[in-house]
Amino acid sequence: MSDPQPTILIVDDTPENLSVLGELLQRNYRVRAANSGRRAIQIAHSQPTPDLILLDVMMPEIDGFAVLAQLRDDPATRNIPVIFVTAMDGTQDEEHGLDCGAVDYITKPIRPAIVLARVRTQLELKRARDILSDQNSYLEAEVARRMEENQLIQEISIHALARLAETRDPETGNHLRRTQEYVRTLATALRHHPRFAHYLDERTIDALAKSAPLHDIGKVGIPDHILLKPGPLTPEEWTIMKTHAELGSRAIAQAEADAERKVEFLDIAKEIAHYHHEKWDGSGYPDGLAGDAIPISARLMALSDVFDALISKRVYKVAFSPEEARRIIVTGQGKHFDPDLVTAFVDHFPAFVRIAGQYVDEARDE
Repeated sequence: MSDPQPTILIVDDTPENLSVLGELLQRNYRVRAANSGRRAIQIAHSQPTPDLILLDVMMPEIDGFAVLAQLRDDPATRNIPVIFVTAMDGTQDEEHGLDCGAVDYITKPIRPAIVLARVRTQLELKRARDILSDQNSYLEAEVARRMEENQLIQEISIHALARLAETRDPETGNHLRRTQEYVRTLATALRHHPRFAHYLDERTIDALAKSAPLHDIGKVGIPDHILLKPGPLTPEEWTIMKTHAELGSRAIAQAEADAERKVEFLDIAKEIAHYHHEKWDGSGYPDGLAGDAIPISARLMALSDVFDALISKRVYKVAFSPEEARRIIVTGQGKHFDPDLVTAFVDHFPAFVRIAGQYVDEARDE
């Protein structure tokens, strides 16, 4: 709790001047005194911190200008207001003092009424600045808290939507978390690559990871007898299954249209949902895009999704080992996957294995 009585530090190398100022001010304020610039700096760093400093300019060793410069250079004392007290009465000297950062200038011999009025004014100004600073600090903390809260609500909402799709396919377990981290790992690895640096800045990488769990949200529109079929799908069933990409992007587009303002990660989520089954050679779905025509976001998701599907047990397949999954993905380099993404995947394969182990499905066969 702060002391209600303001503390004033008076600095002068002449004992008589210290005595006169001290007697004048101690009726209303806590007064501390220093007879040198060096001692003044020491006291300014001690407790209680001075609320105001009355500083003589002409002192031996370190003059008032040098003392003020040191006070202003130190964050701990930078905001203590300083009034110069000096026998110099030239306008040029006064301007120099104010330019150095003094808040006021009192000439000797001092006039008690003038000193008290200026001290009172500067203390009131400091009190107002402190109140404003406290309010700003509170507001900044409150804004940060609410932004963090909104971020948490947003992430919970994303995962709730994604889990809705996942409940239709219960064996996927931690698939959402794993693919989210695979995407983040790949994107970070390619951040400075000449082909991707223009796109993969820190903000986009964060949006990519945030969007990844929505990649299969369109599966809520696929009938159970197809989605959960334990064997191979018929051509007709496969045609229906492939519609989940467009169903997902359409649902996200509708959510985007309902938003009051543009939401960046929804653009990316829409891309990922729509295009993550496209293949580098153009043989994928739903639009048969090839090469760089496939959005980078979807290319990242495609490799991440396939790797996780390969190492996971499904109703229609056993789980492959990570090493076997790596071999299959390398075989798909330049066919299913962007060649540079496969290279990054191989280079960071241990990270993929670590993520798979960290978010392992409880029911998965080891």
